[in-house]
Amino acid sequence: MQAKLTLSLEKEVIEHAKEFSRRQHKSLSKLVENYLRQITLGGSENEAITPLVSELSGVIKPGAVEKRKAEYAEFLTENYR
Repeated sequence: MQAKLTLSLEKEVIEHAKEFSRRQHKSLSKLVENYLRQITLGGSENEAITPLVSELSGVIKPGAVEKRKAEYAEFLTENYR
C-alpha cells in the first residue's frame, strides 16, 4: 500500500537529489524508498543499491570509494563525448 511522506530538506540537497534521480532514470521517491528499505530491512534481492548509496551507508570500504569515483568518471567521459 502506497502512502505519502513529507520531508523537510535543504533546498540544495533536494536539487542535487533530483539531478541524481534523473541520471539514474528512477524517481526520487523510488530512490528514497530503496534507501530506507536498505537501511531498515536489509533491502530486497531484486533492488540494486547505487554506488552513491553504498558510500553513504558505509557498505563499501573506504579504499573502494576511490575506485568507484574513477569508474564513474570514466563512465561520464565515455557517455558525454
